[in-house]
Amino acid sequence: MPDSPSAPLLSTVAGTTIHEIEVRRSRFICGLAHAEDLAAAEATIAAVRKQHWDARHHCTALVLGATGQQQRSSDDGEPSGTAGAPMLEVLRHHGLTDVVAVVTRYFGGTLLGAGGLVRAYTAAVSETLALAALVRREPRDVVTVAAPLAEAGRVDHVLRAWASAHDAVVTDVRYEVDGAVATLLVPPPHSAALRSHLAGLSGGALTAVVGERRVVDLP
Repeated sequence: MPDSPSAPLLSTVAGTTIHEIEVRRSRFICGLAHAEDLAAAEATIAAVRKQHWDARHHCTALVLGATGQQQRSSDDGEPSGTAGAPMLEVLRHHGLTDVVAVVTRYFGGTLLGAGGLVRAYTAAVSETLALAALVRREPRDVVTVAAPLAEAGRVDHVLRAWASAHDAVVTDVRYEVDGAVATLLVPPPHSAALRSHLAGLSGGALTAVVGERRVVDLP
């Protein structure tokens, strides 16, 4: 994933959220799901079509990629611009990526008109999104700290306490014959502070090695 400061950092959704609204006897069932790539998004759409095989429309919108660069929408038989585009606009407005929305419509016998359809499909996605669990994406430096085996427990405690106070996380502690190596994900502005903190505690014996920068999903 790109780590350029100019690249927008978007959010995504966790899992799948389903919500239904009714507008003048037409049912609009929205499924909002996390999708890592186009294949996953298409699989979600296919599953909804299979589940609701008797529905008249399955309108879709998706945004994929680290910067939301891949976007698609479909009106699936509704008048052009009344379904997929409004759904996509909701996803874009909320800064989402790696997400697919499918709104299944069971026609209730009353025509809604272009404006009514836009409002209905927009509401279906907006209300579902309000119920969904969002995941924020932020840059983190991958930092490793090696410690002698005899000091591993104390260093682990120090690192976890520091991480808790600086929006960082200890993701792994690997024990080897001659010591332990802890891996942390640290907000870039705090990486230098961690180096200084460890150097001060250990008289320079402990060193934080800053590696690659990643964009990671955070609750």
